[in-house]
Order: sequence, then structure tokens, then C-alpha cells
Amino acid sequence: MKKLIALLSLLLIFSLAACSDNGTDEGQKDTKTETIKIGAIPDQNAADLNRSMEDFAKDLGDKTGLNVEYVPSVDYSALVTAFERGEIQLAWFGGLTGVQARNLVPEAEAFAQRPIDEKFKSVFIANSDVKIDTLEDLKGMSFTFGSESSTSGHLMPRYFMMEAGIDPDQDLDGKPNYSGSHDKTYKLVESGAFQTGALNISVWEAAVKEGKVDESKVKVFYTTPEYYDYNWTLNKMDADTKAKLKEAILSMTSEDNEIMELLQTDKFIETKNANYEAIEKVAKQLKIIK
Repeated sequence: MKKLIALLSLLLIFSLAACSDNGTDEGQKDTKTETIKIGAIPDQNAADLNRSMEDFAKDLGDKTGLNVEYVPSVDYSALVTAFERGEIQLAWFGGLTGVQARNLVPEAEAFAQRPIDEKFKSVFIANSDVKIDTLEDLKGMSFTFGSESSTSGHLMPRYFMMEAGIDPDQDLDGKPNYSGSHDKTYKLVESGAFQTGALNISVWEAAVKEGKVDESKVKVFYTTPEYYDYNWTLNKMDADTKAKLKEAILSMTSEDNEIMELLQTDKFIETKNANYEAIEKVAKQLKIIK
């Protein structure tokens, strides 16, 4: 009988120890470092963007103590959809995609941009064999935008074309093309596949500087007035995490990671949702968003 009691006592001790271990495991799970998934509109070379954003994610994780993971998007709308579903907590949007995302997630906040995004521009380009000097001269010519959801590659160029009396859906040589990204736009015009096109001035200037575009084959013939564009937007999240991410991004310099070089900036500055009201107004005017 004594042996039986002793055996039962030992079993009870082991059982309590096992429960204690399970509690520790659960506690560890509760304190597990939060994972933040980030995304960016694929507006230029995918390999360059993915490499730079992965470097950015690592740097952001080091600065905040969070697990930061970059998730590539196949196109602009896919990023907006992922943001709406809560699958992306932090996104690098263009002006239009940012407006679309924040309309779907009212708690979302645009908080940072590059200095150039306060006064951004698009450029209209033409194949060098084409004689063209003004937007009015686009009539009857073939034309390519970037992505349909691009602010600088579609929304604002379309707006300025219509201001000049050119209806992109009626006055060109056929319907306008949508290349999907800015780098594809200048390559299509350079090759002669399309006579004209429009893209982000920042991507154009970088391509010229790096020798990625042959200026003997393609030229800029018009630069638009200024408008607000790209921004970092935070999804709804707890205040502490939001504060960490804001502080880290707003303190970054050109020495920190590859994304700064790709985005052609040496820092990010503060912005707010209200700065993009004009973009929303134009998008509604052109019936791109309701």
C-alpha cells in the first residue's frame, strides 16, 4: 500500500511539472515579438524593388525590435486588397493607391513621404522620331500609361491631358496602353512600340542618370505641374507599435538601407491624410474612384 501511495505521489508531481511547462510555453507565445508585414506598389523593376524592400524590412526590424517581413505584390490593386484585409500593416503607396486604401480602411494613416512628394511631377515622353512639342500634339498618336492605379503614371497624366483638350479614350491612335510600371513605359517608347507615354519624373531621372534609357531614342516633351504623391501608410494597429514604426522611418537617412537610394531620397518627412484630398478629388472627377 505504501508503495502504491508513493507511486501515485510521483505521478502527481510529474503531472504538475508538465502543466507548469505548458504554462511557460503559453507565456512565451504571448510575449512573442509582433510581426509587421510591409508592402510596396510594384512601380518599377521588380528585382530591384524586392531586394531593396527586403533590406528596408531588416533595417526597420533592427530599429524597432519587431519582426518585419516584406511581402511582394503582383500589382497595385493586389497591395490595396491585402491592406484592406489586414494582411499588410505598412505600405509604400502612390497618391491614388493610398487614397483607395484609406477609403477602405478609414483608421489608416499616411504619415511619411519623401521631400519630393510634396511637389511631385510626371513627364510626358516621345520617341525621337516623333515631332511633338505640346500635349495638344498627342492627338492621333499611340500612347502608353503605366499602371491603371498609378498616380504619376496614369491619374495625373490623364488629368493634364484632358485639361489640354485631349481625351485619352477618344483622341489617340487606338486606346491607350497600360504598361504596368514606369520602367516598362520608357522602354516601350524608346523601342518605338508606342510613340508617346507618361511616367513618374523620379524614375525617369534615375534612368537617365544610370544610363538605363537611350536619350537619342526617347525625349521629354512636357513636365506637369506639381502634386502630392507617394507616402508610407500605416494600417490600424496599437498606438505603441505605430509610434515605433513612425519614429524609425522618420529617422532614416540615405546611409541606412537600399530603399532610400531606389526611391532617390536621403530622408522621409511627415505627411497626413488631408494632403491627398486633391488626388481623391481628381480621381472622383475622372471616375477612377467613386
